[in-house]
Amino acid sequence: MNTLDSIIGLLQSQLGIWLGPILFVFLAVVLYLGANSLFKRSVAFFRKQGLVGSLPFERLVWPFRLIVVLAGSALFLDYVSLPDVSLRLLKHLFLILSIVTAAWFIMRMLAVLEQFILSHYQSRSGQSEIAAKKVATNVSLARKILNALIIVLAVSGVLMTFDTVRQVGLSILASAGIAGVILGFAAQKSLGTLIAGIQIAISQPISIDDVVIVEGEWGRIEEITLTYVVVLIWDQRRMIVPITWFLDKPFQNWTRTSTELLGTVYLYVDYAIPVESIRQELESIVASTPLWDKRVVRLHVTKATDKTVELRALMSAANSSDLWELRCLVRERLIDFIRINYPAGLPKVRMEVEGGAPVAVAVQE
Repeated sequence: MNTLDSIIGLLQSQLGIWLGPILFVFLAVVLYLGANSLFKRSVAFFRKQGLVGSLPFERLVWPFRLIVVLAGSALFLDYVSLPDVSLRLLKHLFLILSIVTAAWFIMRMLAVLEQFILSHYQSRSGQSEIAAKKVATNVSLARKILNALIIVLAVSGVLMTFDTVRQVGLSILASAGIAGVILGFAAQKSLGTLIAGIQIAISQPISIDDVVIVEGEWGRIEEITLTYVVVLIWDQRRMIVPITWFLDKPFQNWTRTSTELLGTVYLYVDYAIPVESIRQELESIVASTPLWDKRVVRLHVTKATDKTVELRALMSAANSSDLWELRCLVRERLIDFIRINYPAGLPKVRMEVEGGAPVAVAVQE
């Protein structure tokens, strides 16, 4: 230490007041380059060993550099020749930057940890799609909750570095009961929204990529935050729904426990139609397409009115997208089959002319 002081004293006698800032900048550059090299070498080594796979560790590079630079530079602050007031301000600034950088680094670490958990879970065999979606939702919401707590702690830590704020904080703690009641009334809705987000994470009425019907719109859950849910509508619109909506109002979740669904196609035909032929054609149509999951195919006469007979074709598919395509395909081909093979089976309106024979008039849709 004496040798270092002697060297610094000698350099200071030659360079004057510029010695401290020059050495400080030089040290910061060396620490930055050293941290950058150390980080890249470490990530390359672990990836070569197959320990981290393709995890996005690049997200950590900037906060890691800043942490090393701030930590190393802080040790050199006492050797910088600055007025006491300026030195205190510089140390205070370093403290604030250290708190912010540490919070940034932890949040990025949580993002990498999320990717690690998801990739590790997906690599395990025998995991169902429903279970994978639940894990993804749990991990995502847990990361967002922790991020919110880290931000609150970081902001509180920065504010507590100021003496004035610290004194105000002690005064608030002294009257915590009254302040808590006032704060509770003022932030009742916001706190309710956050609690709803935590409740969604625990009970999981929805998960990421679930197919839902919200406000009469069909879509998929694209993102779940602590305050709102993003629903990707089928036509690529995005509906932003407050998260409390999913606790206060009923909605349809088509993939809550399984993605398999049943769908129907209704046809209205004349009484002259041979139902068994339509049934055989339905079975032939669904058997010829990979959209059908080979679980259910049925044809029933579900209603008979004074003009038409209602036929309901029931079929199954592995998911909602396949089911929609299958229903459209069945509807199109059955209509063509009836039009070509049984034109007399199309809907008709019958009337009787007085003094003459009955007349059948085809219904024009």
